[in-house]
Amino acid sequence: KQILVLGLDGAGKTSILHSLATNHVKRSVAPTEGFNAICINTEDCQMEFLEIGGSESLRSYWKMYLPKVLLLVYVVDSADHARLPMAKQLLHQLIQNNSTLPVVVLANKQDLEGAYCITDIHDALALSDIGDERKMFLIGTHVAEDGSEISCGMKDAKELIGQLVLEPQ
Repeated sequence: KQILVLGLDGAGKTSILHSLATNHVKRSVAPTEGFNAICINTEDCQMEFLEIGGSESLRSYWKMYLPKVLLLVYVVDSADHARLPMAKQLLHQLIQNNSTLPVVVLANKQDLEGAYCITDIHDALALSDIGDERKMFLIGTHVAEDGSEISCGMKDAKELIGQLVLEPQ
């Protein structure tokens, strides 16, 4: 049950994955150069997350992995207003040829000053334009201080991803 985790570099993909895996915050400052795979076991299932780095040189690999996954988790930096148009463009390109792939958008870094709220992220990414055929979710997340427990948004995201993975395809 593989889940693809994508988003621009610096959005917080690796920090989110570590937090989901351990239920504790572990901020990652080093960008993912290539791929990062993490298995997360819940009571109901085992989920395999594949994160591909978000730097420009790695984005060409994104599409190659889409047909092989059950779910796309797309992470955006809510406070990086200048790069939201690029995040929107890449997301729309990714899913235009796959109308049934469920998408979970994590609006990350909600704790930062100036971060867009969920409705602003929804509009900035033009999620309404993606269509009604697909399961689409938008959750606000943040990775707080190292060592602390994960936020409610992160718990909700983990639970939702688990439910989506268990649903028959």
